[in-house]
Amino acid sequence: MLRWAVHLEGGPRRVNHAAVAVGHKVYSFGGYCSGEDYETLRQIDVHVFNAVSLRWIKLPPVWTNSRDHVREVPYMRYGHSACVLAKSMFIFGGYEQLADCFSNDIHKLDTTNMTWTLISAKGTPARWRDFHSATIIGTKMYVFGGRADRFGPFHSNNEIYCNRIKVFDTETNSWLDSPPTPVLPEGRRSHSAFSYNGELYVFGGYNARLNRHFHDLWKFNPVSLSWRKIEPKGKGPCPRRRQCCCRVGDRIILFGGTSPSPEEGMGDEFDLMDHSDLYILDLSPSLKTLCKLAVIQYSLDQSCLPHDIRWELSAMTTNSTISRPIVSNQG
Repeated sequence: MLRWAVHLEGGPRRVNHAAVAVGHKVYSFGGYCSGEDYETLRQIDVHVFNAVSLRWIKLPPVWTNSRDHVREVPYMRYGHSACVLAKSMFIFGGYEQLADCFSNDIHKLDTTNMTWTLISAKGTPARWRDFHSATIIGTKMYVFGGRADRFGPFHSNNEIYCNRIKVFDTETNSWLDSPPTPVLPEGRRSHSAFSYNGELYVFGGYNARLNRHFHDLWKFNPVSLSWRKIEPKGKGPCPRRRQCCCRVGDRIILFGGTSPSPEEGMGDEFDLMDHSDLYILDLSPSLKTLCKLAVIQYSLDQSCLPHDIRWELSAMTTNSTISRPIVSNQG
């Protein structure tokens, strides 16, 4: 049974950041926080979370010998998105600022020779959209959610939030037809998606038409083409969007994002509070993990426990101290 196993505060306060897991560490890149200074040019923030010690660190800026260091080191940005299959990276959709419209193109970057290709896809493509998720399972790309417009590629403030999966087969370069399913999650954008054991999971997000943030967890089975709502044990995150989720083994590291400000009631798209918290969702909790959670939950005596177990219990209950204070709740 899935279980929310760890909740810690005090990590990097970030929204619209990107993150990847490398071994037992999660590297978080960029993003922003309401109230921070983004007028001054500075290198992109890189925070590292150790999934063993459960501690955050912030990497110092990297300087090169070249005067032209701007080209060598990435600077501030937010809203990274991509999915990788073998040695190819696929980019789908997004909002094209220059053309002032949504996209439903698929581009592929071959990392062996660093060349881009605009894929001429067959079949009925996914609708023009941004703030969606694209996840590779096997050789197929599963696109879910995002913000679209009722009148096509151009934004007219008549938003659509599709709640059906669209599947792209990377072997045949074809969009596949998916039959309707009786149970569907609400359409949303700025959610998190990840794969585990050949299935797709979706958490959180936001629907502007409903003025609603989510903290539900859904699972999609690509064989039966069916959705199921998952109810993990333990206390999970509050409703939010623009967070990051990374899988480290059988655990999901979820951190950051933004939610309606409690000072503004339910809030709207602009009355938001950025988070510096972190949650760990254990997809297959061991007996050892369940015992540690019981020790924490019932405040049991730890004096007779081995030193390494007491160290792990301390790590699970000690907040980080690198978050910046909230200056403004507007974001």
